[in-house]
Amino acid sequence: MLEAKSLRKAVVAPSLLENPSAANLQSTRLALHVDDSSSSCTVYVASGCSIYRVQISMEDSLVNEGKESLLIPVSAQVIDSSLVNRCPHRSEIQSIVLSEIESNDRLILGSVDSYGHLIVSRLDPSCKDVNRVTFSALPRDCGVGEGSWAGLCFSPSQWSMAAVARSFCKSIDIYDQDIHLRTLRTLWYPTSLGFMQNLSNGNERSMLAVTEGCQLTIWDLRMKEKDGCLHRICGSLGDIFYAVASSSTGSIAVGGADRTVTIYDPRRADGQHYQDGCIAQNMSITGLAFSSIDPDYIYIQGVDYEWSFVDKVMKIRRYFHLEETQTGLDSVSAPTETS
Repeated sequence: MLEAKSLRKAVVAPSLLENPSAANLQSTRLALHVDDSSSSCTVYVASGCSIYRVQISMEDSLVNEGKESLLIPVSAQVIDSSLVNRCPHRSEIQSIVLSEIESNDRLILGSVDSYGHLIVSRLDPSCKDVNRVTFSALPRDCGVGEGSWAGLCFSPSQWSMAAVARSFCKSIDIYDQDIHLRTLRTLWYPTSLGFMQNLSNGNERSMLAVTEGCQLTIWDLRMKEKDGCLHRICGSLGDIFYAVASSSTGSIAVGGADRTVTIYDPRRADGQHYQDGCIAQNMSITGLAFSSIDPDYIYIQGVDYEWSFVDKVMKIRRYFHLEETQTGLDSVSAPTETS
């Protein structure tokens, strides 16, 4: 059983974010990196057309518990905060993602704005600034039309391959660095996306999971038939999915307006799920992340001031009181875990 080792809360100085972007149901403007010594972590936050870096102390501290095992975060020290020195976007950034380059253990920072303009930069060893712009890709329509939410994800086995979702355009653009490979057309407005992990046939770079409206769609980028759509799985009619996550064992979890986390096994030909359960969130589920230590546990984020993690039998283990009205979740931004 996993237990929280620490839970911290850091306040960003108002002088750094004078006019922050408005909150969004798809809270994908946050990314986090923990250093090797675990003494500090670096949080990247997108606001407006820029990205900001906040370094937070991770020194050991006790876990404060309230009623019914409710964990209460402790205030953490902000060691340093600054504007990331990189090429800014021309419109509001909608999503940022960190990915590690296995060859030299360096990080790349990707961002996409409301018109689908993708910028990927390589961070320097200190993670303070970028060495140079690795590549930039304009949308196929050159950003014509109305801006909307846009999502981004990198392939877990090939960092240069990226997928960009554009909500109002109902499209998913696939890039290999700055080369556009293909465009996938969704039936509904896409709300979340991610490359699937740990596939038995080694096709991590070609399988993509997307939530659109009340549906989960699975795409094979090698296929031409049906535009590459392998499965189209419907949830509760009228309840929009806002989040999708893939575990290291190959399972896919989705959650949304119906406050239910549903886990699917994509290896089954019929695409049917093998676990589902209603999570006691007060409002819609907007973020999901499988534990990196034990994939049988999953973290759940809602629109309200609480988030939780549950085990493989969908039993709620803890609620974390964040004392805010809008939250964001990154795959490594959960509290430090211990088994």
